[in-house]
Amino acid sequence: MPRSNRPHGRKSGAGGDDDGFARLQAGWRRTESKRDGLWNVQPISAVAAAKTYLCPGCRLEIAPGVAHVVTWRGDGVMGDAADLAARRHWHLHCWKLK
Repeated sequence: MPRSNRPHGRKSGAGGDDDGFARLQAGWRRTESKRDGLWNVQPISAVAAAKTYLCPGCRLEIAPGVAHVVTWRGDGVMGDAADLAARRHWHLHCWKLK
């Protein structure tokens, strides 16, 4: 009897791999609710952090190579494009305190 090399337990065409890949490409972006509304939050790894940014929470620099988060409004009235253009980079601890 010939051997089957197909993996057992995975169903093809279910779209599970595509969903996981899209999530990976999005950088594990999530939505958080804060006192001032709904926010989109996307973590930036230390490896991917290549520029210097100014944290709006503490007004100190976020140096290249430091993991942080990028945030933008999720419920803004000016539209998605304007919200995305107004995104800000925060230190992880500063964002938690917001």
